[in-house]
Formats: sequence, structure tokens, C-alpha cells
Amino acid sequence: MNWKFWQRKNSNAPKSKSREWFDAIVFAVVAATIIRTFFFEAFTIPTPSMERTLMVGDFLFVSKMHYGARTPMTPISFPFVHQELPIIGGKSYSEAIKWGYHRLPGFSKVKHNDIVVFNYPMEDERPVDKQTHYIKRCVGLPGDTLQVIDRLVYINSQKNMVPKGSQHTYLIKTTGYGLVEDTWKKLGINEYQPIGNGEYQAILTDGAANELKKISAVSSVMPIIQPKGFYEGHIYPFSTFYKWNTDNFGPIYIPKAGATIHLDTNNLAIYQRVIFAYEHNTVEEKDGKIFINGKETTSYTFKMDYYFMMGDNRHNSADSRFWGFVPEDHIVGKAVFIWMSIDSEGSFLNKIRWNRLFNVIHWNND
Repeated sequence: MNWKFWQRKNSNAPKSKSREWFDAIVFAVVAATIIRTFFFEAFTIPTPSMERTLMVGDFLFVSKMHYGARTPMTPISFPFVHQELPIIGGKSYSEAIKWGYHRLPGFSKVKHNDIVVFNYPMEDERPVDKQTHYIKRCVGLPGDTLQVIDRLVYINSQKNMVPKGSQHTYLIKTTGYGLVEDTWKKLGINEYQPIGNGEYQAILTDGAANELKKISAVSSVMPIIQPKGFYEGHIYPFSTFYKWNTDNFGPIYIPKAGATIHLDTNNLAIYQRVIFAYEHNTVEEKDGKIFINGKETTSYTFKMDYYFMMGDNRHNSADSRFWGFVPEDHIVGKAVFIWMSIDSEGSFLNKIRWNRLFNVIHWNND
């Protein structure tokens, strides 16, 4: 019997150029998607919240292997687009299928002072893996008690390291009519503004502050620190019971999976969002009593680990002091490598910050 009728007609015929290109593109998209999902992803620094550690215009590779790659939670998505479709606009993903949170084994857990990329946890209108990417330094781990005292971070009553490139706000007073623009440029100071009478408010590293003090036209350089007990209403947990501000914050316990805390009408302000938004329970306070899923309670056991993130540019960073904890299912990866850095204000070849190319990102910025 002749079995040749089972064979596809012209099965050995060479592929057309268009078919070769199609196959190559499909293979490239699949391979790049696998790499991007499970190994490395490229990110750009859009804001100055991590300066001087990371600069606006830095292009990074973020490792998803360090903490273990998070499996897709919204699998139907346009390739290589995070939230919005290019040109035509609209969502780049569909929520027709949703998968739960799972993470592959990693090299390590998140450590103190790691620079971490995560999904911004306040975008409840989007799926977790489609929320905006943020990058900050992890200063507090699950189970830690964190406090900021006069802008210095303390973890479990121990002073935390101060990042080499960290910046704070200073008041600069001059003896005359102020400082010329070249002075600021020579010191690498980008964020400053005159406030009258030859005075300036500027965001500086400690090194830049010391250099300014050496200038004869400068009479004083003083840090601007919000005093303890001064209430800033935009600071988490937005409660007058906790008179916290940017520079004096806490103490606050960072939730750890399996840990049980006492709940009352005061600390509910700190943990209500965790219980409701991240761990999907109903929470109600009525007549001085707390009800979770309809049952009165005075305690709560956390289901997930949480982290406290801060930018190194401490007075120009929207971070955990402003919106609270980052849940473990929001963690994307660890920033490991700067492969390109572009200064938008530079000209021609000066647009590239050559000294930042191919720099490994160290946890302590040494």
C-alpha cells in the first residue's frame, strides 16, 4: 500500500522569504517574552526620587531571578507593553483571564537596603502586575519595627545605613545677592530655588552641603527638618492620632506573614488597607468595635509579607511614608545593572553619562 497520501504536499519545499521572516519574528517575540517575564527586564528611571544613587535617564536591567520570577497574573497582554497600547491608546491587556499570585524559587529574599522594582500598590483600578512600576530602596523588612527620627532611619532601634548618594532639603543663606548658576552646576546641584533675600532652598547630598559651606558668599547651610509631633496630613496613615511627618515617622510595625497583631481603633488606621485591599477582607469599625468579614475581632493574622520602601532623595520621593506598605505579590525584581545613562540637558556626546555606563548597582552604593 502506498502511504504517501499521508504526507503534506510539497512538505520539503523551501520556505518563502515572508514565511521565514514571520517565523523569525514569532520566535523572537516568544524568546524575548520568556526572558522579560522570568529573567531580566529593562527599566528607565523617570523621576529624581532615587538621586544621586540612580539618575533620571538611567537605563537599568532588573533581575527577576534574585527574588524569584513572579508568574503572569494577567496573561492576556500585548507583548512588551505594560499598561497602554502605543499610538491608539487603551488597555494593553485583558482581564478575561486572571491567575493567582505565584513566585518561582529565587537566589535570595529581599534584604535591607536592596534597590527594588515593584508595582505601585495604590492603583486599585489595575491588576497587580499591570500597576505602575516604582523603584525605591527597601529599608524595612517583614517583622521589622521602623522609625524615622530627624530624617534618619532606625530599624528595630538600630540606626540604618545612610546611602552615599542620599539627598535632603537645606536652607542656604548668602552674604549678598545670591549665587550664580555656574556655582550650582559645578557642584552638580539640580534641584534648587531662590526664596528671596539671597536665600535658597535646595536638595543636596551631604557632600554638596559641605562644599557650599566653603564658598565665601555662603553664610550658612542648614538642614530643613520637620520637628517631631508636627502633623502632615498627607503622611501615612493619614490619622491625627499619629502626628507623623516626612522627617519624624513611626514607630511602625511592618507586617509579616503568619504574625498576629492586636487591633484597636487607633492602629486600625495603619493596617486597614492591608486587611482590606491586599488581603481581601471586609473591614468595618462600628461603636468602637472592629469587624472583619462580619465578625467582631481584636486581632489579625497577616497572610503575606510586606516591605517599607524609601527613595534616597528623601525630600523628593513619594514612598512608603506617603502610602504605606508594599505587599510581597507586588515585588518585581532587584535592580542590578546600569547599561546606559542619558542626560536630557546635555548636548551631542555630552548627553551620555559615560561614567555611569555598565555600572553594577551595589546595595550600599559604594
